[in-house]
Amino acid sequence: MKNYTFGYARVSTEQQNLDRQLDALRKYGCDTIYNEKMTGTKRDRPELAKILDRMTEGDTVVIESLSRLGRSTKDLIELTELFQSKGVHLVSLKESIDTSTSTGKLLFTLMSAIAQFERDVIADRTREGLKSARARGRTGGRPRTDADAVRKAIKLYNTRQYSIREIEELTGVKKSTLYRNLPTQSGLNGNKLD
Repeated sequence: MKNYTFGYARVSTEQQNLDRQLDALRKYGCDTIYNEKMTGTKRDRPELAKILDRMTEGDTVVIESLSRLGRSTKDLIELTELFQSKGVHLVSLKESIDTSTSTGKLLFTLMSAIAQFERDVIADRTREGLKSARARGRTGGRPRTDADAVRKAIKLYNTRQYSIREIEELTGVKKSTLYRNLPTQSGLNGNKLD
């Protein structure tokens, strides 16, 4: 079975032009070129999704620049890790990166290691911050809700004479808290109020 070369071009707005990217992808010799006009921060990119669905081991995805594939290092690494897991190569023309070569593989291994290090540092800082806050007597999480106010809100709700907004104004209990504490349809109570 023939290995396939997919081209992917993207611009962020309808006013921008894809011609330069399309020319570069055609010159490379892509079998099929997918393009879209939408921001790289959008998770839902239908043309990229088509490539991800159709690519198989040994195929290559070609982009004009890494910035066309994703807006953040995290996005790029997630996509390249997906490509690697499926045995698909990535070629970025502007940066002269080709993950089918040892140099290209090394570059993305380094990027993955740096991204993992960054995630670990953030997790460490978060843990240290929580520990420090607890040492100062601060606790995290949602503030406690007054159980008496919730009971009153449930009683008002059960009278069917007040709107949710009116109940919120009268009791200070938010809609989500009220719904979370209402008895369920099975007859069991919601959260405990005590």
